Amino acid sequence: MEVFYYLVFGGLAAVVAALELGKSGKDRVATPTAFNSFKNNYVLVYSLMMSGDWLQGPYVYYLYSQYGFDKGDIGRLFIAGFGSSMLFGTIVGSLADKQGRKRACITYCITYILSCITKHSPQYRILMIGRVLGGIATSLLFSAFESWLVAEHNKRGFDPQWLSITFSKAIFLGNGLVAIVAGLFANLLADNLGFGPVAPFDAAACFLAIGMAIILSSWGENYGDASEGKDLMAQFKVAAKAIASDEKIALLGAIQSLFEGSMYTFVFLWTPALSPNDEEIPHGFIFATFMLSSMLGSSIASRLLARKMKVEGYMQIVFSISAFTLFLPVVTNFIVPPSEKGSSISFGGCLQLLGFCIFESCVGIFWPSIMKMRSQYIPEEVRSTIMNFFRIPLNLFVCVVLYNVNAFPITVMFGMCSIFLFIAAILQRRLMVVSDLHRSIKATEMTAEDEPLNP
Repeated sequence: MEVFYYLVFGGLAAVVAALELGKSGKDRVATPTAFNSFKNNYVLVYSLMMSGDWLQGPYVYYLYSQYGFDKGDIGRLFIAGFGSSMLFGTIVGSLADKQGRKRACITYCITYILSCITKHSPQYRILMIGRVLGGIATSLLFSAFESWLVAEHNKRGFDPQWLSITFSKAIFLGNGLVAIVAGLFANLLADNLGFGPVAPFDAAACFLAIGMAIILSSWGENYGDASEGKDLMAQFKVAAKAIASDEKIALLGAIQSLFEGSMYTFVFLWTPALSPNDEEIPHGFIFATFMLSSMLGSSIASRLLARKMKVEGYMQIVFSISAFTLFLPVVTNFIVPPSEKGSSISFGGCLQLLGFCIFESCVGIFWPSIMKMRSQYIPEEVRSTIMNFFRIPLNLFVCVVLYNVNAFPITVMFGMCSIFLFIAAILQRRLMVVSDLHRSIKATEMTAEDEPLNP
């Protein structure tokens, strides 16, 4: 492996370590023991849930190919997963508000465990069922757990500002450290120990079962709107009305869809971008480097949130930087000469890798920051429903990209993502303006109410 990869990984590791060890009093918030116990419990469960997800990632495509399916067959399986998340996941995820968020989290565990079990079958129909179950589980993972956390945090009377502490720690561990360890553990099971590509899915099921046991034994139930007379369609109408009547919620949904759509497209494109001429690149090591970059981003976010920086302000910069980094493949394609077929990574590939690491750092900042904004702007009674509504355009976009991934040059795809991220930066600016105006009006009304009446 080239020294370049070690230098990038080592540099990132040093920066992350320096940021974490060098936190001052301004970067830390004094919190009571009760909150710390609550936070640690949630972070443990979230990390177990994410480990169940990350363990599967490196071997999904490889397992399908080992069963003898071609690129088109595998593409349809992936489309089924995102399509399922868009259709069925929206319904199941929205039921969390009415039937209970704890129940929804348990449903996630059971659904994903069943999805893992289907990987033992080489039959295409069974694998398709597994992808559908996985799509439903993904919707629950990214809505039910956060909804439970916000409601339980508020129910216990904790300071709303402390939510950002839990968000940052969960992302730092669950989307960073756990992802790196899960990738290495999956490689150990499948390759080093020789258990084969199904082994990581069995390990994922075990971690999910452990997390489910912790949820059953230590979590309380909470709801959104649990009124008896309101069916699912009425709940959808309430959520749609909230989005249509509140510009802040609509802007937040658009921002989330644009960023996450670009992020998932990047997941499909980074490999061909770094090796357009079949250059030899260490995929596993690069994945670990990306996850380390994400840890760097979440560490930066925890400092920003601890110092009570305005999320709506700094996220404009984050989206702008993201747009620039995903435009790099377009630039390098024109100004950097290509390398020989089958050689090591080119100079243009090195530049792109550095840019992609910056993008992953932006992803690390994005997650706790978007969670913070969702906790502020989305109404509690339909929180899970609205969060799943936000995922509809995202999943539709990813399905379209997957279906047409061979129809457009890779530079066009990256250029499109760059434009989307730039639009997200503009919408984030608009959200800040609308939010500040809303706060100003509210403050004026409160001042008017406090003024004594003239005799």
